[in-house]
Amino acid sequence: MLSYSQVRKRYGDVEALKGVTVQFEPGKIHALLGPNGSGKSTLMKMAIGLVRPDSGQVRVDGIDPVEDPISARRIVGYAPEEIVIYESLTPAEYLSFLGYVYRLPRDELESRLETLIRVFKMKEHMGKLGGELSHGNRRKLLLMAALIHDPRVLILDEPFSGLDPEIARVLKEIMRRYADEGRVVVFSTHILELAEAVADEVTIMHLGEVVARGPMEELRGKKDLESYFMEVTGLTSELEELLKAL
Repeated sequence: MLSYSQVRKRYGDVEALKGVTVQFEPGKIHALLGPNGSGKSTLMKMAIGLVRPDSGQVRVDGIDPVEDPISARRIVGYAPEEIVIYESLTPAEYLSFLGYVYRLPRDELESRLETLIRVFKMKEHMGKLGGELSHGNRRKLLLMAALIHDPRVLILDEPFSGLDPEIARVLKEIMRRYADEGRVVVFSTHILELAEAVADEVTIMHLGEVVARGPMEELRGKKDLESYFMEVTGLTSELEELLKAL
């Protein structure tokens, strides 16, 4: 389980998280939604210790990623929204390096690499330098890096950005299989239709707080997800004013 209890985080004058308490259970695909600046990425980065909470607790399968970030990172697969890669390394070199960091046995690493290269269609790009890869192939490399150690917890920040439809379908299938195997799967997206199609449970954040949460079927029963999202984030009236201005 991935859990947050009364987590707060401030960047200067901006309170990014305002005492967030939320749990992401295994066996489900969780969609994390919210406007820009709502605190989604900050929350996700805390799971591997990239961001330290000012107060409150974060636990990943009982591990505190602040006190023991190495253990947390061994069980978490994380792909950030920002595409940051080693441009002077090839994908083959980068993924092999990660396998070493995760202490994967050589035969397991080779097997995992072979599978990921095939499903993400990266064979012809494995010998290129990272700086030579297209935007879409860089995104695929980040996803492969998140999956290389077969993590128990998968956290993906805007993972579908830049993916072609075929690879997006592959990723959806991977997420579904992970959830069905009893793992924790959390992803963020700005595409509400995508969340509606993929997620079992939805958490909506706004201005550093969780403003709505529940099973997709329950939220869908109230109204369409887009209308519900606009309502709970208070953006409906703002949108109406903007449309009037046009």
